[in-house]
Amino acid sequence: MVRAKNTSIRFVVGALMFLSCGLLFAQESINKAQFLEKVWNFEKNSDKLVLESDVPVILDFWAPWCGPCRMLAPELTALQKDFPTQLKIYKINVDNERDLARAFGANALPTIYFIRKDKITYVQGYRTKAELKQIVDNFLLK
Repeated sequence: MVRAKNTSIRFVVGALMFLSCGLLFAQESINKAQFLEKVWNFEKNSDKLVLESDVPVILDFWAPWCGPCRMLAPELTALQKDFPTQLKIYKINVDNERDLARAFGANALPTIYFIRKDKITYVQGYRTKAELKQIVDNFLLK
């Protein structure tokens, strides 16, 4: 009987540790006000890209009803684990942030923007971690 309790406790503690580790690397959801502060205040600097972040940024324009968006989420989480301090990944829910999605032309989902100090590029549709890592290596961290 004691053994069963210890096993149950270990399982619960292990599950909590696993979930908390995943949360450490989960992408941060941001709204327009946070975007202007953390990424690029395009209202103030509309003629040029002025990255507010110290590191390159990946923007994931997504929606909860989008199947490919849900498939992409774990790929981005895995990518964030590979680059925990070299880049930031932000999620933007297009249903909640229509103006921001419109400003970036994110009309196909998912749309993933890659932003560094002097350049910006994007891809649309689901991408594997390997494909995302290639863009990070060849564009963001080059």
